[in-house]
Amino acid sequence: MTNSPYFLAALSLLAIGLILMITGFVALIRARVGSFTLQTIIALLLLGSGALSGMIALGIQGYQTLTREEIAAYISVSPIAKQRFAATFKYPDGRIENFIIAGDEIYIDAHILKWQPLANLIGLHTAYELDRVGGRYRDIEQERAAERTLKSLSQDKVVDLFKLRQLYTILAPLLDAKYGSATFIPVMQPAELELRVSTSGLLIREVTSTKKSP
Repeated sequence: MTNSPYFLAALSLLAIGLILMITGFVALIRARVGSFTLQTIIALLLLGSGALSGMIALGIQGYQTLTREEIAAYISVSPIAKQRFAATFKYPDGRIENFIIAGDEIYIDAHILKWQPLANLIGLHTAYELDRVGGRYRDIEQERAAERTLKSLSQDKVVDLFKLRQLYTILAPLLDAKYGSATFIPVMQPAELELRVSTSGLLIREVTSTKKSP
C-alpha cells in the first residue's frame, strides 16, 4: 500500500496541512489574524483531502484495478469423494489457497467497485475483489438441506469501501457498490480452470481436462 499514489498523496497533503496549521498558529500569536484565518482554512482543506486520499488508499487495498478482461485466478479442481472436491487457487501475485468444497459445482462471487466519472478524473477506475468460494448442488433440495461450504477469498481491511458505500449514500457521487458478480461450473473430473473478470463480471473457463482414460 505504501507504493499507492493515493497513500503518498495522503502523506503529502497531511504533512503540508500540518505545517500550514502550525504556521497559522504562529501567525495568530503574532496577531496576524488575516494570515491565521487564510492558512487555517487552507490547512483544513489539505487535511481533509489527505484524510480522503488515505481512506481511498486503505479502502482499495486488496482490490484490483480492472480496465479489460483479465485473469483473477488459476484454479485446479479434483473430485475426492462423491459431491466433494479439492480446489487450489493460484493468484497472479503468487498467493496460493487450498479448499475442500462440498457440492456438484464450484461457485465464486466477487465485489465490484465502480467509480463514477467524477472519481475517474483523479485516476480511480472499476475495481474488483474476489469475495467467496463455495459449493453448489444441482438438485435444489440438496441445496437446501445438504452440507454447505463457503470460504472467504477477501482480505481483511481497515476501511471497507464496499460496505461504506452501502451504508452512506453521500458517497454516491463517487462510488457505486450496489452489485457483485457470481459464476459457477460443474466439477465432474480433475480440471484446470481460469477465473476471468471483466467490467461485466466473472467468468470461469476450463483450460484443460486431466481425466484419465479407463
